[in-house]
Amino acid sequence: MITDVQLGICANILGIGIFMLVVCSTTSRLTRDPTNFSTKKFRSPVSPKSTRASAQWQRADRVGCFTAVRMSAWAKLTRFARRFMHFKQMDFEFASWQMLYLLIQPQKVYRNFLYRKRTKDQFARDDPAFLVLLAFSLLFSSVFYAVALGLSLWGFVKFFLWVIFIDCIGVGLVVATILWWSSNRFLRKVQDQDVEWGYCFDVHLNAFFPMLILLHVLLPIIYPTLVDSPSFFPTALGNTIWFIAAVYYVYITFLGYTALPILHRTQYFLYPMTFLFISWVATITAGWNISQSAMGFYHYRGENNGEKETIEDVGQLRPASDQLLELLFCADTIDLK
Repeated sequence: MITDVQLGICANILGIGIFMLVVCSTTSRLTRDPTNFSTKKFRSPVSPKSTRASAQWQRADRVGCFTAVRMSAWAKLTRFARRFMHFKQMDFEFASWQMLYLLIQPQKVYRNFLYRKRTKDQFARDDPAFLVLLAFSLLFSSVFYAVALGLSLWGFVKFFLWVIFIDCIGVGLVVATILWWSSNRFLRKVQDQDVEWGYCFDVHLNAFFPMLILLHVLLPIIYPTLVDSPSFFPTALGNTIWFIAAVYYVYITFLGYTALPILHRTQYFLYPMTFLFISWVATITAGWNISQSAMGFYHYRGENNGEKETIEDVGQLRPASDQLLELLFCADTIDLK
């Protein structure tokens, strides 16, 4: 007969054998596929200040094949720059889709940024196709301004460079840096994640594109016939276009930062709309045609060669904008009539 001791020894041997079998099978599976292992023990703890929604988002953020790799900001920037050299790898179809929906339904565009964070561990774009299409859009839209202002070829080149490096990139660097700093400093509700500067610049580019369509395509087309006049209705029409463009910029910026689950109190981004409305009413009441001032400024930037010009070359401006011209155009080189 088998005693209890013998049964215990057999049970221990059987348990050890099963344990060794499990260990061997797991080791062989990891050897064939090193990425097939659980990453639960590598998850950083959720900040006690974060809400339940942010905790769920953090767990979803770590789902994907890139979650084990944390790239620095410089590595992401260099990878983005290298993709400029691979033109065929750019997804221009998707970038065109983004441009279309920025005009009709911008909320859909920012959903893709969340998907990118969950799969590639970054909110900012990793494909420069959108930036390339935006540059071509600026090039073609500058043609409308060149025709409306009667610029020469060299004047068109200078105007285009001004729009690219000052209006788009220069202003974008300033706005993105300010909003990046203020968001990370005052609006974060978790401490283990922050807002990427590249994402802030992408938000600026998203908001800049509708402004481009309104101010660089629509406005130059209607300017000679409907806006270029000091009377009330042309002034109101031109200033309204500028007002809508500025409001659209603020709204898309608000959507961009609201889409980040690590931020709260993003309604602050809508506060500039009050100032824009007051400015819109004030400029119309004062009779200041912003479009005429902008056209005069761009004409001066494009055609100024250090020689004296008359105000007839840049359009008849309202007295309310003469002070702006004196500041921007260096009144000592312009004869105001």
